[in-house]
Amino acid sequence: MESQKRPIHERVQAEPAGHPDEPHGQGLSAKLNWLRAGVLGANDGIVSTAGLVVGVAAATTERGPIFTAGVAGLAAGAVSMALGEYVSVSTQRDTERSLLAKERTELAETPAAELAELAGLYEAKGLSPATAMTVAKELTEHDAFAAHADAELGIDPNELTNPWQAAGSSAVSFTIGALLPLIAILVTPATVRIPVTFVAVLVALALTGSISARLGGSDRGRAVLRVVLGGALAMVVTYAIGQLFGGVAG
Repeated sequence: MESQKRPIHERVQAEPAGHPDEPHGQGLSAKLNWLRAGVLGANDGIVSTAGLVVGVAAATTERGPIFTAGVAGLAAGAVSMALGEYVSVSTQRDTERSLLAKERTELAETPAAELAELAGLYEAKGLSPATAMTVAKELTEHDAFAAHADAELGIDPNELTNPWQAAGSSAVSFTIGALLPLIAILVTPATVRIPVTFVAVLVALALTGSISARLGGSDRGRAVLRVVLGGALAMVVTYAIGQLFGGVAG
């Protein structure tokens, strides 16, 4: 019964959940999001580069133009992904910092109102008014800023998003994905170059779709079907364009 005498916030953190094999650590959601973003970045690299090199291969059998187009597409895509991720995450981080700074000011200037607000948030989640106020007081005594950042903003002040990490992860995952169709189309003979690349890309997309579905807890078959059909359509379209304009140029 000793655990019942401890403050509520300590009991909540110390006592394990009903399923001990389930991960409940802080930062788990953020880590899964990073991993999911990496998988999606690799998927983008596979599809965009495959579409590009298949389109060029449909117009010419020479390796030089295919290699040049593939490498240029890889570099441009990786830089674009990294830049876009950096800008997006930097904006998110600036917003988080602004909200946290505002919360610090409110806690310093109107602590009583902030306590009432915190209690109201827990009451809205289903606690009785008395219990909600008890929880709010104990959390405020423990770490008022962290309590309000979590309950009001859903932000962990110690785990703000990192734009450089996001940019690097995005660029690396895109590059890894882009290398697969590029290598597949360059190392195979010209007579089977396109079908081999087509199969290799679809297998890779099925793998990334399966991983993405597993991370997101969604239906694996449906996710795999979406990415495989999307990748196949992209290669068919660029192949047709390569055939059309390759013939015109010839």
